[in-house]
Amino acid sequence: MMSEEQTRESKHALESRHRVSKVLADAPFPAVGDVRLTIAGRDGFKVSMDVHRRVLVGRSRFFADKIKRSGSHHSVEILDCDDVEVYVETLVLMYCDDLRKRLMGEDVTKVLGLLKIASAIMFDDGVLACLEYLEAVPWSQQEEEKVVSHLSQLQLPDSAADNILQRLVPEPSTSSRSDDILQRLLTGVLHAKDDQARREMKKVISRLLRENTSNSNSHESNLDISRDTLYYLCHKCLTSLILYLSEATTADDNRQDRGVLMSDIAREADNLQWLVDILIDRKMGDEFVKLWAEQKELSILHSKIPTMYRHEISKITAQLCVAIGRGNLLVPKDVRYCLLSTWLENLYEDFGWMQRAGRSIDKKLVEEGLGQTILTLPLAQQQTILLKWFNRFLNKGDDCPNIQRAFEVWWRRSFVKQYTVDSQLQLALYDYTE
Repeated sequence: MMSEEQTRESKHALESRHRVSKVLADAPFPAVGDVRLTIAGRDGFKVSMDVHRRVLVGRSRFFADKIKRSGSHHSVEILDCDDVEVYVETLVLMYCDDLRKRLMGEDVTKVLGLLKIASAIMFDDGVLACLEYLEAVPWSQQEEEKVVSHLSQLQLPDSAADNILQRLVPEPSTSSRSDDILQRLLTGVLHAKDDQARREMKKVISRLLRENTSNSNSHESNLDISRDTLYYLCHKCLTSLILYLSEATTADDNRQDRGVLMSDIAREADNLQWLVDILIDRKMGDEFVKLWAEQKELSILHSKIPTMYRHEISKITAQLCVAIGRGNLLVPKDVRYCLLSTWLENLYEDFGWMQRAGRSIDKKLVEEGLGQTILTLPLAQQQTILLKWFNRFLNKGDDCPNIQRAFEVWWRRSFVKQYTVDSQLQLALYDYTE
């Protein structure tokens, strides 16, 4: 019995032979040929046809040389052919006056096969027609990879493939300015007037940058965005935030443009969250933690405007705590403590609104990140922060982050299992549970 794989191969062979028969039946071969051409495949499939010496010699340098060397014989054999079907179709092309019209409607994979045979038999008009076709039609991602692979394998003059590869390979001037282009793209998104379009393009660019980072790890990417560019944009967002919050604290409640001002605050905070995400993804966020921790003026202004307008700013602190808690941001303990000293109270105050807002946060994720960040601090600082949290949580409940897991760890460290360090930096454990 034939295996399933053998059955599939047999079916494929039958279909291929049927297509070859159809191609020959429709071939524009005029009258009876004067050369008997036989093409034999590696799988044993063989096809013979009567073709014309003048066509073979006139359009193929390979056949011109082969027939010249064969003397007066009127038969030519091509053995061990990879794909008899494509070979036959290439021969049919040699009889066509309008090759471009003949190729219209074919798929890219088919034309790549024709190009390979046309190049092998030195059918120059066919090569040119296939290249013109490939240059003009769109490709899928899979087809794109096939095009690059085929062009790299064929012995084509550099100029012949240049027009095709221009859609894949940037010019030197463009490649050298990739950081400038990315800065323009990011700036355009940050300043977009249409909120929906801005959100959509943030998702697109973030995804592409992640793909680029992955490709960089495998040495396949030639595009990058510099730390300086990202931090330049962060500083611009921070400057705008301070300006908007300053205006908000002095604005008359009856002013009609107060709603616009608050919208500006939310948009700029959202922009900064996006940039922070990019920095964290690209492992460049350590410097931003220090920058955010030092925003004393912004923190004070933040506390002076209504919570409903400012809670997006606190999401930035939550982002950083989640990243620190996961080990994705490595910063000194004094920076971590400064971050919490500057922004923790604001995060507490805004936490209820952050949960209820339209694009709500992942409550458990933020609580875990905050708790883990606190536990990275020296024990005395843990105690200071967690005792304050304890009192707040008892009064605010769900409007305060529930970090009782961190509280329990601190408790055990402080009262259950205590470590002491001697002069030789050796640890001793005292377990008070016994």
